[in-house]
Amino acid sequence: MTSPSTDSQWLNPPLFAVRQAVALALAEDLAPLGDLTSSLLPHRFGEARLAARVPGRIAGTMCVTETFAQLDPEVEVVWLVDEGDSVSAGQPLGVLSGPFHSVLTGERTALNFLGHLSGIATLTAAFVAAAAEGGSAQVWDTRKTIPGLRSLAKAAVRAGGGRNHRGNLSDWMLIKDNHLGSIGIAAAVALAKDRWPARTVHVECDRIEQCIEALEAGADAILLDNMSPEEVMACVAAAELRQGGQIRRSLLEVSGGITLGTIAGYSRTGVDMISVGAITNSAPVLDLGLDLI
Repeated sequence: MTSPSTDSQWLNPPLFAVRQAVALALAEDLAPLGDLTSSLLPHRFGEARLAARVPGRIAGTMCVTETFAQLDPEVEVVWLVDEGDSVSAGQPLGVLSGPFHSVLTGERTALNFLGHLSGIATLTAAFVAAAAEGGSAQVWDTRKTIPGLRSLAKAAVRAGGGRNHRGNLSDWMLIKDNHLGSIGIAAAVALAKDRWPARTVHVECDRIEQCIEALEAGADAILLDNMSPEEVMACVAAAELRQGGQIRRSLLEVSGGITLGTIAGYSRTGVDMISVGAITNSAPVLDLGLDLI
């Protein structure tokens, strides 16, 4: 089975996560008696082609390769595209060769992964392109992912040209409005830096006064939540005024209801990052198919 190119390796999820997800998916499809329909077929070899039905961005190739590696090592997967490639309608993506019954048994599992993850990559790419029309802000994801598939979804975001927010609650501290009901911004930032000095301290703010407080407290990153572009611009100006002489000012993130129609305006404000939950929790599946040759 072919391996992804070196340049695309960082776009792939961890192998252990792929193996675990694929094993669960195959067990869901095959327990307890296996593929009864495909068991009716004679043991014949042939080829099938993966193809895109519509334009999009490809992600999840490792999951397809792993599906057939676990199902039947006799099935060979040869990819004609790399992870993160843009494809056109009708474009061949890869060729599967091996026993027909095994190819058909793994077809739906493979397409489920490839279609879902390519859908995330495709929507992410659309948001990245829209943000670039307004400014230089990068698009990153959230933890709004299907439980158990976060590593795969976040890799798909990378394949779409996006970047990853924290992967889980242990990555760094994000002090949100509900946390601030029990502790103030300055006290929370000071305590976080004392207890976890090597971790990023991220503070959510919904008004400029909170942003200024977080800046003065030394927050590493500030999430500007549900603010208008004008309010965001005021926060960017405040950050430049208070931290402009520093080697690196606090990273500024915009979040909350960002759409393809509004992201360019927010990118234009001068923020660093724009987080979009929709790219992982609302991406439509990319229409792909497997055709016998």
